[in-house]
Amino acid sequence: MSDVVDMFSGSDPSTVATSVKLLLLLTVLSLAPSILILMTSFTRIIIVLSFVRTSLATQQMPPNQVLIGLALFLTFFIMAPTFGNVYDQSLKPLFDEEITLDEAYEEASVPLKDFMAEHTRQKDLALFMNYANLDRPESVADIPITTLVPAFAISELKTAFQMGFMIFVPFLVIDMAVASVLMSMGMMMLPPVMISLPFKILLFVLVDGWYLITQSLLSGF
Repeated sequence: MSDVVDMFSGSDPSTVATSVKLLLLLTVLSLAPSILILMTSFTRIIIVLSFVRTSLATQQMPPNQVLIGLALFLTFFIMAPTFGNVYDQSLKPLFDEEITLDEAYEEASVPLKDFMAEHTRQKDLALFMNYANLDRPESVADIPITTLVPAFAISELKTAFQMGFMIFVPFLVIDMAVASVLMSMGMMMLPPVMISLPFKILLFVLVDGWYLITQSLLSGF
């Protein structure tokens, strides 16, 4: 703790500025999980995968660790071009001491802004732009990152829930059909979910559900 105090108690302004930049960098690294969730495709993927598990009514199968791991690697796969641009435009010049840390932050935001703007609904973006009393931007670079991130997040939530609804429909039909059969047979005390679960799993396997879900997620980006 004394080292931190000594670091800021120096009279050299350059030392203090460097220390502040270091703290800002550590802050960005501590916010990395939030950045991953709200500025990438992770949100849509994990919500859709959760809808799949809920619609199948398989409780904790697949486990949370499997769904999160799959969503994480799908995110890395989808975001690979964007992350590559961030490295080429920001990190590599910074490591080579061609640009400053402030310039690196600015350059790193450009590819992320382009990705988010491409998948953000105009209505959602206008909501935050109007609330902040901002003028209509002429380009993506003119949109503040603090405005684009929440607009992108609610757009992803809407898209994920739309996909989740489409996933739910066929399994809901199976539940209703099984419930109707049980009612007609007078077996009202038998839970329909217990009977419909094998049929839902069978349907999901026969149509190669994981392939179709992954294909839909990839094509959406």
